[in-house]
Amino acid sequence: YFSGIKERLEKINANQVAVDDNGLMKKVLGGGTDLYVQQHDSMVNEDMSFLLDNKDFKGISLEGRNCRLGGASTVTDIYSSEIFRTHFPALGKFIKLVSSTQIRNMATIAGNFVNASPIGDFSIFFLALNARLLLTDGNQKRIIPLRDFYKGYKLLDKLPGENIESFEFELPSANDKFNFEKVSKRTCLDIASVNTAMHISIKNDIITSASISAGGVGPVPMYLSAASAFLTGKQVSGELIDSLLEIVQSEISPISDARGTEKYKRLLLSQLIKAHFMNFFPAMDLKKLLAA
Repeated sequence: YFSGIKERLEKINANQVAVDDNGLMKKVLGGGTDLYVQQHDSMVNEDMSFLLDNKDFKGISLEGRNCRLGGASTVTDIYSSEIFRTHFPALGKFIKLVSSTQIRNMATIAGNFVNASPIGDFSIFFLALNARLLLTDGNQKRIIPLRDFYKGYKLLDKLPGENIESFEFELPSANDKFNFEKVSKRTCLDIASVNTAMHISIKNDIITSASISAGGVGPVPMYLSAASAFLTGKQVSGELIDSLLEIVQSEISPISDARGTEKYKRLLLSQLIKAHFMNFFPAMDLKKLLAA
């Protein structure tokens, strides 16, 4: 999965663990765009180790179809990356839906993962791409799929002192289709009511693999495993989408809150999944589904 993983696992990088003048480990922070809002008074004068400034956690590289990102890569880094622009032609549309320019410049993707918000935009984006995380405490390293990272609301498969050094995923091929959808109270500069990403592979009009993720419809960023498996080996049709949405509804468990009622979120996810298919297959007469 990870190019050169053996060499990287053998490397111990002393710069990845910061200590204060008393030899105690400092608190580690990505860009702080979320926590400084939540805990400003307790954090503003605290001596932090910012991974945003750590070169060992930066960079976007490509080996074959394997794309590797440092955990401190920002949304702006992704938007500026020729690798992403080439393989995700609609990237500009996706990025426009994510926060503000100032936040995009500082918010790290690993921070989005670790924050574990059920509506984290890039958690949803990379769940559909089956990203794999490389975690380190400065000495030991281990790999875990992002899909296994979330154990419950704000509960992670992450040990004390571990940080996401990097993560890696396989870029979509010529036979693949990828789309990200998000609805919020404001189109831009707002957190999602519901968001979703979908990645499928097609051969001879048959779906050979599928991955669907969704946010705002459960306690964690969700990978919809049953719905994804259902699509494999199927040909796209209105009837297939109807059956798929029944499975989707059985997998999710949204709650009513300030961003919408449970009923609204269930309807919204169904409509956004239909939007995935309309994006993938514009020549098909699927528009009538939006009225269903």
